Amino acid sequence: MNQDALGVQILDTTLRDGEQTQGVSFSPGEKFNIAQAMLQLLRVDRLEVASARVSKGEREAVANIIEWAETEGLADRVEVLGFVDHKRSVDWIRDAGGHVLNLLAKGSEKHCRQQLRKTLPQHVKDIRTTVSYAQRRELTVNLYLEDWSNGYRDKPDYVYKLVDSLQDTGIRHFMLPDTLGVLTPDEVFSSICDMRERFPDLRFDFHPHNDYGLGTANALAAVRAGASTIHCTINCLGERAGNASLAEVVVNLRDRFGAKLSIDESHIMRLSQMVENFSGKRVADNTPVVGSDVFTQTSGIHADGDKKGNLYQTDLRPERFARRRSYALGKMSGKASLLKNLEKLDISLSEKNLEKVLQRVVELGDSKKAITSEDLPFIIAEVLESKDYDHIELLNCSVTSGLELESTASIRLRIGDRLYVASGIGNGGFDAFMGALRKVLTKEGIALPVLTDYEVRIPRGGRTNALTECIITWDADGFTLKTRGVHSNQVFSATKATIRMLNIQMQKIGNTGD
Repeated sequence: MNQDALGVQILDTTLRDGEQTQGVSFSPGEKFNIAQAMLQLLRVDRLEVASARVSKGEREAVANIIEWAETEGLADRVEVLGFVDHKRSVDWIRDAGGHVLNLLAKGSEKHCRQQLRKTLPQHVKDIRTTVSYAQRRELTVNLYLEDWSNGYRDKPDYVYKLVDSLQDTGIRHFMLPDTLGVLTPDEVFSSICDMRERFPDLRFDFHPHNDYGLGTANALAAVRAGASTIHCTINCLGERAGNASLAEVVVNLRDRFGAKLSIDESHIMRLSQMVENFSGKRVADNTPVVGSDVFTQTSGIHADGDKKGNLYQTDLRPERFARRRSYALGKMSGKASLLKNLEKLDISLSEKNLEKVLQRVVELGDSKKAITSEDLPFIIAEVLESKDYDHIELLNCSVTSGLELESTASIRLRIGDRLYVASGIGNGGFDAFMGALRKVLTKEGIALPVLTDYEVRIPRGGRTNALTECIITWDADGFTLKTRGVHSNQVFSATKATIRMLNIQMQKIGNTGD
């Protein structure tokens, strides 16, 4: 294989084979949008969009896609699966405006005999009849050898005779599916090498499935053996464990073999998200290339290595896919991770304050709090407020709320060296907390300032588990005071702001509770 001149085509079958994923059915409008993006943005070489004779909705989808593709000069890239049924599939595809038929034949003797109840010569005759009719109706024909992998394993002579009897028909691509995903990379390589040696004038596609998790590895082995086209799906959609992932196949072909591909990698993530939304099948956070976490460094050691010399980066860079590298904040964070996030926000801190913020980040991470760079300004604001005094400390607080029910709060509080336990009820969790707090402060002779404003904010992004910042404005005998609290629970961020206010007040009047 001459890797310098290696040109490989990509056929995407998300809209046909990918739709065999349990629970996935794209509407005509969804198919149209995915097809447009596949051909214009991602620039796949070939696009298999449907199976013939499935439904009226499927025919509508195919017709709409092909009508648009005609205007863009892309109609010959749109392909439809059809069956060995003489005129029926051919007429369905032509009536929808199609130009390419991917004919599904039996690539194993077992399928031919047990499913069709026919001999090889009978099946060949039916195939030739359908191919001839399709060509008369001006369709380009490619041929799937369904269950080819098992057919080649069990009785290769059947496969040889089938291909040999059809190689004069003008079929453009002979497509070799590992229908049940049973082959190893070594088996793929040896079997496709054999097919190419026996039939040097034919073009072979490889159609891998991922049942053993070998879809991508098998695709690479097929290219190494001389397959001209690899079939993939977006997000590994497909029956059972799915098909080979387009993203994984593309980056490996480019990075391992230096393959020349038409694919525009910068749109891979966009297509992944589109298919994820339309299919309802979520991508795991650690999915190669397209997962939300795959360009996130969690370990502080890794962030430090990147800072000093990109020591933990490879050719698989996020910029290739219009993405950015990030550095997770949590209990594994080190100073380098924090600095990377502060750099992103254009925030600088002194060494002392950096240590304080890092300590708080680790504390939050240890409590399983997911922290993002958007949370950092809240954390910094909380940590950097002066806390040189601690006259009042909220040791414990439990709040219970219910629909159409009053809220209750139970608190345990330290004032000076004395401990108090109290409970309260109210119209909401914070109101119940204030009721309990007043009982304790009344015993101490401490007056609560008037609450004049209450503001709650979360970072941008709409995450329901985001840190909450509560800023409360108080009027203490004509003196305006604002205090802040930060917590993942809105009520507790308000309680922290309240305790902060009381500490400031007690410091001001010199009252330590003695």
